[in-house]
Amino acid sequence: MAVSIADITKLRKMTGAGMIDCKNALAEAEGNFETAIELIRKRGQAIAAKREDRDASEGCVLAAAKDDFAALVALKCETDFVATNKDFIALTQSILDAAMQSRPASLDELKNISIDGRTIAELVTDRSGITGEKMELGEYMFLSAPSTISYIHPGNRLATIVGFNKEAEYQVARDVAMQVAAMNPIAVKRDEFPAELVAKELEIAKDKAREEGKPEAMLDKIAQGRINKFYQENSLLEQAFVKENKMSIKQYLESKDKELTAVSFKRYTLNAE
Repeated sequence: MAVSIADITKLRKMTGAGMIDCKNALAEAEGNFETAIELIRKRGQAIAAKREDRDASEGCVLAAAKDDFAALVALKCETDFVATNKDFIALTQSILDAAMQSRPASLDELKNISIDGRTIAELVTDRSGITGEKMELGEYMFLSAPSTISYIHPGNRLATIVGFNKEAEYQVARDVAMQVAAMNPIAVKRDEFPAELVAKELEIAKDKAREEGKPEAMLDKIAQGRINKFYQENSLLEQAFVKENKMSIKQYLESKDKELTAVSFKRYTLNAE
């Protein structure tokens, strides 16, 4: 049957699918919009299944914070061309908005949240059918704290969220979120480091000292000194502040408010590091 440009345009606005896909779906559905939408969605499911083994290494990473809650999501795809598409970014934003509103406790819970009658998992599959690429909701992170901040690095490939023990000035909080983005700390403070990681670093330090010909009796002391440097480089509060490296992040926060400290953070990036 003949399909009008007006109907094709209407279906395209409803689904985001391409003009040809909309025309073919309407023709097959004999002008029935509900059937045409279902055909487009089924096509998305088929494409998603076929491309399951593809590598989705590009995407869009967004974050937001409000009061005591902050969240970060990463919607992944195959190419930068799709990742920078406004509809793809808009879908990522709608997923983040849903996370901020519902505060799900896991990635699976987030995938099952409905937006306009479709679950987020279904919306991602639908978008895969529209673009012809593999897509996946690759990451969901969140934190709760008395005060929170988010930071999205230009390009939407890296984002951070940080929690504080009390209300902080916006620029101060943002500085810390940018510090997390730039310096990639492992933990807020040294007593939060995984014990197995510390043990591994101590062994590496001892092995290096042995290679340097240091006496066996001195290895523990040398390793302890090197692990302290490891803490200083990888603990957020002990890291040198990137804007003023003569002070640590702990000192920077205390210079603004003696009681202020960071209590948690999350960081996600699509960049190779």
